[in-house]
Amino acid sequence: MQEEFQIALIGFGEAAMAFVKGWRESGELSLRAFDIKTQDAEAAVISAKRKDYASFNVEGKECLQEALKGASIVFSLVTADQAHAAASAAAPYIEEGCLFLDCNSCAPGTKKRSAKYIEEAGGRYVDVAVMSPVYPKLHKTPFLISGSHTQGAKAMLNKLQMDVRIIDGDVGSASSVKMIRSIMMKGLEALFAECVLAGREADVDEEVLDSLDATYPGFNFKHRAAYSFERMMMHGKRRSEEMKEVVLTIEDLGLPNEMAQATVQWQSRVGSLGISAGKENYKCRADALLRRLKNKRGEVEWEE
Repeated sequence: MQEEFQIALIGFGEAAMAFVKGWRESGELSLRAFDIKTQDAEAAVISAKRKDYASFNVEGKECLQEALKGASIVFSLVTADQAHAAASAAAPYIEEGCLFLDCNSCAPGTKKRSAKYIEEAGGRYVDVAVMSPVYPKLHKTPFLISGSHTQGAKAMLNKLQMDVRIIDGDVGSASSVKMIRSIMMKGLEALFAECVLAGREADVDEEVLDSLDATYPGFNFKHRAAYSFERMMMHGKRRSEEMKEVVLTIEDLGLPNEMAQATVQWQSRVGSLGISAGKENYKCRADALLRRLKNKRGEVEWEE
């Protein structure tokens, strides 16, 4: 892969590192990054992020303006709650004609507001939905893209050997797919948490899961339970922020969103405990969660 353009990354967390790792295996690229953690009050946080830059051979910049200078393509890879702030902060420094790929899990309305800032500044905003975890596929993780600049974005992403598919429609169309899919995907994790934890407390979890397997052959509920706990333990805090955007998406559609709101609570509750997933066994993971969810009186702490 030849170096043909300057790439800037806003946010240098798991997704950015995964993409860079994949790109590096395919050839050399000019990569710059800015992560707000380098402006943290804690020296240890700043140092850790600079080590991340060095580990991935990325030119870390101390401010957003420096990272975006001369960039022809920008990947915004921040948390869902910071996505609009990142776009508005980037707009004054965006190069004329630069592709701004908003890869964050946001409501269509949020993406449209962000697009307005970028387009008015002369950039080309692209709504991107990242459709699966970034590991193990790295830069080949499936993308859906929508908006007015999808053809140019697809050509650029093809050069980066990325897996991209255009969704017809304006900015927000790709994100609608991701948000509405998340009702099911992240909602299933929340359902597993409530069902399996209740089953363990009542000492009927095996009977419950075996019964579900009989009703839905091949789903393997015990394995799925273990996997759901692992995803929530590791990523629940981030996923709860994404689910808030799902709540907003459903609200904007004029529909009830109580299920999505409950998913926000479960993802946040499990993710905030800071528990390692440990053994790949649903019972071990469920018991670890139950121990932390109970207070000294043996009652479950449901406060947020």
